[in-house]
Amino acid sequence: MPSSRRILVINPNTNARITDTIRRCAQAMVCADTTVVVANPAAGPLSIETLADREAAIPQLLALIERSLTERYDAYVLACFDDIALQEARAMTSVPVVGTCEAGIAAARSVAERFSVVTTVHAAVPTIHGLLECYGAQDIGTVQAAGIGVAEAAMSGDAAARRIEAASKTAIEQDGAKAILLGSAGLIGRAPSLQRRLGIPVIDGVLAAVLSAEGMARLRLQT
Repeated sequence: MPSSRRILVINPNTNARITDTIRRCAQAMVCADTTVVVANPAAGPLSIETLADREAAIPQLLALIERSLTERYDAYVLACFDDIALQEARAMTSVPVVGTCEAGIAAARSVAERFSVVTTVHAAVPTIHGLLECYGAQDIGTVQAAGIGVAEAAMSGDAAARRIEAASKTAIEQDGAKAILLGSAGLIGRAPSLQRRLGIPVIDGVLAAVLSAEGMARLRLQT
């Protein structure tokens, strides 16, 4: 039985800053015998915020997966909260492929009776509402947008942090959220400090997906 696992985490946008932050955070979370490789396509949108962005990102994402198949990864993570091309990616591989939204919702509903997805741009809200319904969480999950772009969210500025915290507080006060699910790869790394300020669980969707993929790979390699 193999004693180690290799996971490929794909950031479907081309923002190298987000890719680097995902790499740093994911490597800090997994077991010592799990190798995490994080990559983004060479071409495509810098941020995935609109339907046009999603449509432009999908062929680049699938092409990256196709090129990776010879590397024999034990699991994949798609680090986009829209779960774009999730089913197509699963059809291409013989190993687990974990979507950020699906894994994040599973984590959030395991710790709270109600939760809210805090995302970046307002344009993302309808898609996330659709995903909540798709995953059967429409009655316990709400969505709040911080009104900032994905690239801005990925920066470490105080202004972005204040808007993310304000959206989270709105979710708590108006929606009755008992947990916050960060609904963008641009928000990765913000959960610990936000959780300290809010006093309720804050779940990083990307890291929830990474840990889910690691667990699925571990189970798969036991068979």
